[in-house]
Amino acid sequence: MKPGIHPDYHPVVFQDAATGAQFLTRSTATSTRTIEWPTPSGPKTYPLIVVDVTSDSHPFWTGSARHIDSAGQVEKFRRRYG
Repeated sequence: MKPGIHPDYHPVVFQDAATGAQFLTRSTATSTRTIEWPTPSGPKTYPLIVVDVTSDSHPFWTGSARHIDSAGQVEKFRRRYG
């Protein structure tokens, strides 16, 4: 990698706004908010980024996804505009 042309890639804590679930990962995103995160060598301070949706609250991953009956939709369309 060429030095000086890539963004800073560092550890960041993401927090789900709906559930409050948090996870530590690496990202180029930055934030002025910080959080203490427990590590084996003691707590460390990381940037905190609050996001609207994560796998903890997304309907597909939580099993609350709404499935549309496509055959029923076709029949409804044909009855209306048949």
